[in-house]
Amino acid sequence: MMKLTRIAAVAALALALSACGSSQKTVDQAPSAGSSAGALVGVTMPTKSSERWIHDGDNIKASLEKLGYAVDLQYAENDIPTQVNQIENQITKGAKLLVVASIDGTALTTQLQEAADKHIPVIAYDRLIRNSPNVDYYATFDNFKVGVEQATSLLVGLGLKRPDGGDGTATGPFNIELFAGSPDDNNATFFFNGALSVLKPYLDRGTLRVKSGQTDFNTVAILRWDPATAQRRMEDLLTTTYRGGDKVNGVLSPYDGLSIGILSALKSNGYGTAGQPYPTVTGQDAEVASVKSIIAGEQFATVYKDTRQLADITVKMADAALKGGKPEVNNTTDYNNGVKVVPSYLLQPVVVYKDNYQKELIDSGYYTAAQLR
Repeated sequence: MMKLTRIAAVAALALALSACGSSQKTVDQAPSAGSSAGALVGVTMPTKSSERWIHDGDNIKASLEKLGYAVDLQYAENDIPTQVNQIENQITKGAKLLVVASIDGTALTTQLQEAADKHIPVIAYDRLIRNSPNVDYYATFDNFKVGVEQATSLLVGLGLKRPDGGDGTATGPFNIELFAGSPDDNNATFFFNGALSVLKPYLDRGTLRVKSGQTDFNTVAILRWDPATAQRRMEDLLTTTYRGGDKVNGVLSPYDGLSIGILSALKSNGYGTAGQPYPTVTGQDAEVASVKSIIAGEQFATVYKDTRQLADITVKMADAALKGGKPEVNNTTDYNNGVKVVPSYLLQPVVVYKDNYQKELIDSGYYTAAQLR
């Protein structure tokens, strides 16, 4: 009887150890396709003051919820401590993945380490998060090409290029001024460098002249992409550089919000009349106010980035990561955040002019005709 008891005890112990081993193996394995159902995804956007971020947030949230995920969508109103707290709260709430469009791409190192410690994947959305090894993926547009397209649209507006890429009939020289985005946004340098790669030959041979002499990124950058700051800088340029009768022929603006501020400064200094038309002013994001301005013949062009596509690829990345898979990327070389090259998916931008806004923005369903009246 004692012998039978010992045998039973050994068998029971073996069964228990086997169960423990099976349990550990399950923990270490990638989650099954259905195990992520209902998982919480934290989504943080910079601000609601720009309509494009509202579209981004709404599109991501709706698409994730359609797949069965819970979503905590937050906007930080361009306040870094607020975004830090929002991400920390999402981690505390048990988020299984984070999608972050950062305000300052260098300010989230501690929070990303907290996420990594809890095995929470992080997708940088549109803006690359810098100086952290804990950025798993990056979804964005080809930001260098955005700058190329902005500069090209400037040349088209000046008559140096045609929209089809051929040379225009104008010869110049033309006075231009340069604006760049926020210095704490990694994208801003890509935009600026892409634009200068197109403009430099024209600047070198004198076809284009930056009359103020301000061509350094740090000098022309606009912190937080603030339209009022851009307006003040344009007013200062007009007051200090163009007092002697010379006119501004073109302005490289990297964002529609800045473009509106720049145009306001130009208008208050006599531009926008039959005798003194607006210079060629570029932009980005195809925001409603700027598209209306293009239709009215004020802003010349904007670079359109279909945020529906960006949200779609981001959601696909998130879904794959949450299910233990490997998200699709198409660039593994160009986006070094200072610590690592972040696997990225790049989408392509499109230039919108007055003669193609109907096709690109209305026919595509991005806006309705009524929204642009």
